[in-house]
Amino acid sequence: MGCPFFSTFKNMNSTRWHIYFSGRVQHVGFRYTAYYFCKALYLTGWVKNLEDGRVEMEIQGPVASLRKFLIQIKSVNHIRIEKALVNEIEMVEADRKFRVL
Repeated sequence: MGCPFFSTFKNMNSTRWHIYFSGRVQHVGFRYTAYYFCKALYLTGWVKNLEDGRVEMEIQGPVASLRKFLIQIKSVNHIRIEKALVNEIEMVEADRKFRVL
């Protein structure tokens, strides 16, 4: 169940980011930590491991919440993000939840 006010967020500087994370981001709980943070911030999108050791992610929501997510994920002790390549992409209006792929 989403936030009852989520539909109002979509009109408040919402965007969608495509991100590649590199560093110590696999086998450390990155995807499920991201899931927890995104659910708490009412962000939608997905996260998955890549064969080359990176993690790929798309997240969507208010810009302030996306920034807060990045601050939170970078502060987790057992995760070491060496690089995060962030690109703004087109919103997916039908996206209603966050998924671990």
